[in-house]
Amino acid sequence: MISPTPPLAMSRRLGALTMVAVAITLAGCAPTPAPTPTPTAAFASEEEAFAAAEATYRAYTDALNSVDLSNPDTFEPVFDLTSGDFEAADRQTLSQLHAKDYAFTGQMAVVGFDGISAEAPFEEVEAAVCVDVSGSDVVDPSGNPVTPTDRPDLNQLRVTFIVSDGRMLVDRADRDADVACAG
Repeated sequence: MISPTPPLAMSRRLGALTMVAVAITLAGCAPTPAPTPTPTAAFASEEEAFAAAEATYRAYTDALNSVDLSNPDTFEPVFDLTSGDFEAADRQTLSQLHAKDYAFTGQMAVVGFDGISAEAPFEEVEAAVCVDVSGSDVVDPSGNPVTPTDRPDLNQLRVTFIVSDGRMLVDRADRDADVACAG
């Protein structure tokens, strides 16, 4: 007489084969994991990163030249081009000058820009920047200059830029006597 149920060993093999078949079938239906995005470089080359940094610093200088210390709304374009401690320092300085009723006169000009370092993905750029401040001044309400008389005509700066939300921003600027400025 033949038993209506398969022997135990055969039953286990059939169960295992069924599980493999189900696993193979489900594997075909399971969603494939989403690929991990590769960070995209902010710029295609070092030259592009340096060009963006230079454009940013020139825009920053133009924004400073457009500041009317009697109108704090004119400070915003400066802050839009800066970040971190550098932005905080600009906020503090412009607020203090505004509180004293000082005014800017004349214009500053970027007269030199040389890229120092930028490595893919170009989210940080360092540059040597020369700013001619000889045609600018800060004056008190009577029109008297308050800028130190021993201020050099050229600011020699080592500037660090960062990319934030796809935009190049001035993040740090330090005086650096090793930066060569023509003039």
